[in-house]
This record gives sequence, structure tokens and C-alpha cells, in this order.
Amino acid sequence: MPAHRQGNLSATPLQDFVLVGFKGGPETQALLFAVFLALYVVTVLGNLIMIVVITLDAHLHSPMYFFLRNLSIVDLCYSTVIAPKALANFFSPSKAITFAGCATQFFFFSLFGSTEAFILAVMAYDRFVAICSPLRYPVTMRPSACARLVLVSYCGGLFNTTMQTSFTFSLPFCGSNRINHFFCDVTALLQLACADTALNEMILFGICGLIILGTIVVILVSYGYIIVTILRMSAGSGRLKVFSTCGSHLTVVFLFYGTVFVMYAQPGAVESMDQGKVISVFYTVVIPMLNPLVYSLRNKDVKEALQRLGQKHTEP
Repeated sequence: MPAHRQGNLSATPLQDFVLVGFKGGPETQALLFAVFLALYVVTVLGNLIMIVVITLDAHLHSPMYFFLRNLSIVDLCYSTVIAPKALANFFSPSKAITFAGCATQFFFFSLFGSTEAFILAVMAYDRFVAICSPLRYPVTMRPSACARLVLVSYCGGLFNTTMQTSFTFSLPFCGSNRINHFFCDVTALLQLACADTALNEMILFGICGLIILGTIVVILVSYGYIIVTILRMSAGSGRLKVFSTCGSHLTVVFLFYGTVFVMYAQPGAVESMDQGKVISVFYTVVIPMLNPLVYSLRNKDVKEALQRLGQKHTEP
């Protein structure tokens, strides 16, 4: 539990925060800027390519790629909420962010982060239906059903971010305005509050824990049935294709849930902010960059779609 700031609750509320970011002199900041910029550029290009390819190639107009396109949209928005401000602050003398700007960044960061968890669970359910009930798949995963599943994912993310944002920014911040992070994250903000944050921490661990546990259960149950079905298949290309498709999704799941669990789903996460900054880099910039690479490099359909799209642009 963080040490609560003891301050005068009648003091003037903070109008601005300062994002401390990473330690180091100008050379270190320049190196970090170059690393962040490279990661963000690859993230934007990779996810935009996935969105464009899936949209333009008729061969990819299926439920699986509909969800993958939405995952790319969420990843693109997710990293864009964080990276541009972090890049600007590497060379900013003030590193300031307004109270409203901090609340806005926090709101959308939480929205897209929790929405991604729901979409990953939906993608696991989609693979379960496709592999375990292939005859029912066209009916179960019809376009309207897919759209509703994505809508539910966003609604789940919206519920989480509304609760987190309203409870966090209703706290009095009348002490230090220095956020020991490179973006407005809940764990760093709670340390600045000059009031009891026990309720906020309970809500943080409760809601995030339920989201993580609930979506992980859906994923584990789905893949439990998938593994049983795969083992019953006769050896051949069909089994290899299923392993390839599921392997890409499982890689993304392990990367995302591993880092999120370390940060938000265990007591004491709010105390290790220096270590948390490094972990945060992975789920705010690195993972959104890796997701399109994982799916494009391991997925034959995506690679073929990229080749077809390239041939269209090179033909006279």
C-alpha cells in the first residue's frame, strides 16, 4: 500500500502535473527518445498495414480477421495515447501535463487497454467455435454477432475506465505534483493523493482482477477444448494450420497478460514504480508493435494478402 500524503485538504487543488519520466542526462534522454520513436513508428506502420490489408483483401473478410483488425485498431490507439506525449517530454524542460490532459490520457489508456483484454478473449472464443464446431461456425459467428462481441468489448472497457477515472480523479491532489512515471497511470497517481486511497486500490484490484480473471478463464477454457479437438485430428496440414493460427494468438495473449498481471493484478504493484516504468514500456509500446508482426510473420493468409496487395501496386 502506498504511503498516503498528509496534506491540507483545503489547499489549492493542483492545476498541472509533471511527468517525471526516466532518469538520466541529455544523452540518456536522447537515446530513449530514439528507441521510443523507432518503436512507435513500427507500431503505427505495422498496425495500419494490418488494418488496410484486412479491409482491402476479400480473402480476409472473415470473423477471425475482423477481430484481428479491431485488435490492430485498439493497439494503434492504445500506443498513440501514450507515445507522442512521452516523446515530447524527453526534451521538454517542464514535462508538464494539465490536470484535464492527465485525466483524458488516463481515460483513453484504460479504455483501450481493458478493451484489448476483452478482444483477446473474443478471439479465443472465435477460434474455439471455428475448430470445435465448424458446422455451426457460419451461424454462430455471423457478421452481426461479431459486431456485437466487439461492441461488448468496448462497453466492458468503457465501464472499467469510467470507474477508474472517476474514482482516481475525484481524489484531492494537494501535495506533490510530480508523477513518477512517463504517463498518467493509476498506480503513480494514487501515490500523490493526500487522502486515503484504500477504496481506490480495492476498486483497482477488484475490477482489473475480474477483467483479467474473467477473460483468462474464457481463453483457457476455449483453448482447452481446442487442444482436445486438435489431438483428435489426424496428422497433416490441417493440424499444422490450426497450430499456426492458435500459436499466433497465444503468443499475443502471453505477452499482454503477463505484463498487465505484473502491474495491476497483484498487491504491491503500486509500490515499485521504477520497475513499473520498464514493464509499462512493454505493454504500451512494445506489445502493440509486436502484435502485427506476430500475426503477419506466422500467418500464411496474411502473408499472401500482403503479396497480393503489393502486386496490385506494382502492376502497370
